[in-house]
Amino acid sequence: MADTRALAKAYARELSGQGKESVFVLCEDLWRSGMMEEGHIAAAWALTQKKHFATDDLGTFTHWIDAHVHNWAHCDDFCNNVLGAYLMKFPEQLPVLREWAVSKNRWVRRAAAVSLIVPARKGAFLEESLAIAGALLTDPDDLVQKGYGWLLKEQCKMNEDAVFAFVCRHKARMPRTALRYAIEKMPEARKREAMAR
Repeated sequence: MADTRALAKAYARELSGQGKESVFVLCEDLWRSGMMEEGHIAAAWALTQKKHFATDDLGTFTHWIDAHVHNWAHCDDFCNNVLGAYLMKFPEQLPVLREWAVSKNRWVRRAAAVSLIVPARKGAFLEESLAIAGALLTDPDDLVQKGYGWLLKEQCKMNEDAVFAFVCRHKARMPRTALRYAIEKMPEARKREAMAR
């Protein structure tokens, strides 16, 4: 991963005058390769364009996730960084995550949660984070459960009381995988209360 990041950074310098559309065409080619490293480079290069993100870039990003993301590493790298930056710039686009939460594609559903991870570390988008966790609450896919559990854990850093209340309200139906992620950083007393059924 360190070598891949170094390559992405080195060659990104050569793209500095290309313009967002040209960079996105290269990203599409990289995604199409199906190679792990090339997908990470595509995510890194897309992020270099964050100052130039426009609202209609969401269509491109959605296509990449739906068509080219086939593992948790690509999902988390792309969504944490690119989608996180996009949503911070265009919070009016947050409702799309509720559509993603009911997708047939497991990676799109995971993306609904992990796209909020970086904003959650700053305490942003609490209401939306809880809504997405609620929408994904009983998802049968363990990687989706881990995704929204992770989101709750990150929200816990700034909004512990709200996350704890959410967990206690839903713990009877919440899969243990998601619950354990969500409460990981809570005080021991709260962990015990959350785990008691």
